[in-house]
Amino acid sequence: MGDSFHLSTADLAALAFFLLVWVLHTLASDGKLVSRMSLTMAMNTQREAWMRTMAEREIRIVDTAIMAGLQQGTAFFASSSLIAIGGCFALLGASDQVVSVLSNLPLGATSSRSAFQMKVFGLVLILAYAFFKFGWAYRLFNYCSILIGAVPIPYGEASRNPASETAVWRAARMNMLAGKHFNSGLRGVFFSIGYLGWFVDPLVFVLSTLLLLAVLVRRQFFSAARQAVIGQPPEPASGPGKSRSMRPDSQ
Repeated sequence: MGDSFHLSTADLAALAFFLLVWVLHTLASDGKLVSRMSLTMAMNTQREAWMRTMAEREIRIVDTAIMAGLQQGTAFFASSSLIAIGGCFALLGASDQVVSVLSNLPLGATSSRSAFQMKVFGLVLILAYAFFKFGWAYRLFNYCSILIGAVPIPYGEASRNPASETAVWRAARMNMLAGKHFNSGLRGVFFSIGYLGWFVDPLVFVLSTLLLLAVLVRRQFFSAARQAVIGQPPEPASGPGKSRSMRPDSQ
């Protein structure tokens, strides 16, 4: 079967491992595999808190500015994905030269031109997946801006009536969905970096996937950023002239 796809059994096994790691990390980040709260889930809580705070403001310039920033970041990554896809097609035009270079690497396995092109098409699929995720996230952030505009202006108890609660829920839900698709696109970009190890050797592919997984797991579950979102500020130091430190302990 591997020969029919111009890929060896080791290549197919490494690819299956790569896809399994991707799926498991996605499930863990979404809170469906482990009980420990991820940075993504913690930020979803903050997105909902943001929408509830927004509903109590009469002037929402700051909220629209935040939404514009989110859209700009999403558009940047979508454009970058398209540029990377174009680079992959340029790489196909130089297949023979690249295969020659890879075969001369110390750890490089001898790969046929057809196998190399199959791997490039796989990279194109990953980047295309990321582009569509970013494109959909951009559209959802746009919808969220409209839903923010639909939240009634509060007057007294007006921000606590059922209509306002429903409007806030819709805006928060749309914001979380947009963030979910943006994170999926960003995850695709990250995993495309680990995918590059496949061009050298299946074993290098497995090692690059494990290294990428270690980095992503640390950022999602053990980073200072996660602690900043879910943690509590330290108690203020006693004595005159002393103040609490806000210096992060780690990245």
